[in-house]
Amino acid sequence: MTEPTARFLTIADLEKQRTQQGNRYLEFLRVSAMSAGLYALPVGGTDLQRPHRQDEIYYVISGRARFQADKEDREICAGSVLFVAAGVVHRFYDIAEDLVVLVVFAPAET
Repeated sequence: MTEPTARFLTIADLEKQRTQQGNRYLEFLRVSAMSAGLYALPVGGTDLQRPHRQDEIYYVISGRARFQADKEDREICAGSVLFVAAGVVHRFYDIAEDLVVLVVFAPAET
């Protein structure tokens, strides 16, 4: 299978696709070096993710919550950028506004 050389997407289209599928997470890109997805949690929702085998970057598109990674604990909101190393326990919690997050795994999530 040939990896794409370019893709042009909008958050609105990705969010619509994620909602239509009824999932909290929509992976929209996968190449050998990385994968990317859109993750959403509702107000009061529970983040059930476990540590991943890949490094991650999160970009908060909208919403407000708290985020804990290892011993770090911060309030996050639209515009927040978070890095979590592979194997680190982390989660979103106290979700005060519906949260929509762009997630990038490197290498691709397994």
